[in-house]
Amino acid sequence: MPEGDSVHRVAARLHAALAGKPLTHADLRVPRFATADLTGHTVLDVTPRGKHLLTRLDGGLTLHSHLRMDGAWYVFAPGQKWRGGPAHEIRAILANADATAVGYRLPVLELLRTADEDRVVGHLGPDLLGPDWDPDRAAANLLADAARPLGEALLDQRNLAGIGNIYKAELCFLAQVTPWTPVGDLPDPPATLPRLAAAAQRLLAANTGDPARPRRRNTTGSRRPGRELFVYGRAHRPCLRCGTPVREAAQEGRPAYWCPRCQPGPAPTPDPAPDPAPDPTPTD
Repeated sequence: MPEGDSVHRVAARLHAALAGKPLTHADLRVPRFATADLTGHTVLDVTPRGKHLLTRLDGGLTLHSHLRMDGAWYVFAPGQKWRGGPAHEIRAILANADATAVGYRLPVLELLRTADEDRVVGHLGPDLLGPDWDPDRAAANLLADAARPLGEALLDQRNLAGIGNIYKAELCFLAQVTPWTPVGDLPDPPATLPRLAAAAQRLLAANTGDPARPRRRNTTGSRRPGRELFVYGRAHRPCLRCGTPVREAAQEGRPAYWCPRCQPGPAPTPDPAPDPAPDPTPTD
């Protein structure tokens, strides 16, 4: 599942390519909307909402898409060879005189009235990268189920929209608790949760960058290769802060990462793979 910063970058690329121009060709390759003809409609904007993409057109229409695990949108110049997968994986084509946007493997693609957008995104909590962002509201949403593990609560888009598995791991590290720590067991939750929500917003905003220039996601501030993330993807490698080997275990079917020294608290039995020797220089 993509992180909110990735979806924000995709939306920015699509908006730059499509907004303000009439469509010269449109093809929705899903049975329900295969006969819909959007040719001639002008794209007004492409807006991210959490992990959802809303392509708004004149006439009061919105094309809603979600990338989930495998979906992708690519933008091509006229005459440029399309590179995104085999033709049978194409689900949407939106073209104007200057660019063509092609959606591959989109698991969610639907055309609806713009007035009905709440039907598909109205359940979302405040968007970390949106105009509705409110850390206090996000914190209140998280605390509403105090017994829920923090990692699960952070991934629930109804609490706050935009966090994926990478930021879940990094935020739990910054909070110095395991992903299985109940929200209510955080030190002074009413004060800690707004700070954690604000930290999440800062991290995602810092990683939006230039949508035309892909970059490695960074939460540590380090420029050294391999040290961009505190714990995510670092199973059995030394913690960047203390040198203790990072652990990995499943949480709700996804891998969760934590440092057993920096992040005390409840955790399942970690994977049995052997640990490497500690890094002699664990800090930047």
